Amino acid sequence: MELLIDGHFWVGVALVVFLGVLVMAGVHRFAWKALGDAGAKVQAQLDEAAALRREAQVLLDNIKAQREAAEKAAAEMLANAQEDAKRMAVEAQANLAEQIKRRAALAERKIASAEAQAQAEVKAAAAELAAQMAENVLVRRLAGATSDPLVDGAIKQLATKLQ
Repeated sequence: MELLIDGHFWVGVALVVFLGVLVMAGVHRFAWKALGDAGAKVQAQLDEAAALRREAQVLLDNIKAQREAAEKAAAEMLANAQEDAKRMAVEAQANLAEQIKRRAALAERKIASAEAQAQAEVKAAAAELAAQMAENVLVRRLAGATSDPLVDGAIKQLATKLQ
């Protein structure tokens, strides 16, 4: 009988009755559904981030391929210009001294022009590569910045509690 007089007993009984009402009302299903929906949203965001990362990787690979092609073209231009200069030097030796001077000057102009053009193309390719790499870095930083440490921590705690 002392148990019926004790206030703690009645608080415990009220708590059990309250929890029973909540279970009968289906509140636990609502909570599980809300957690499942939040998990689905997080998974969708993770999938989107993975897709963006793949796109960035493809862009980076394309940039690297373009840079290599530009460097190769510049090397070919330089090699061609050097071959032209050698050929012109051999022809110039067979002509008179005046023709030697004229052809040497012409070869030097072509070499300078080819080198200037090659340098301009390499600089343009390097500038484009730098811009695209900067864009990739900014995209990665922005993708990383959208993550909230509090939300990440709550998700990790939620995952451990659900298991």
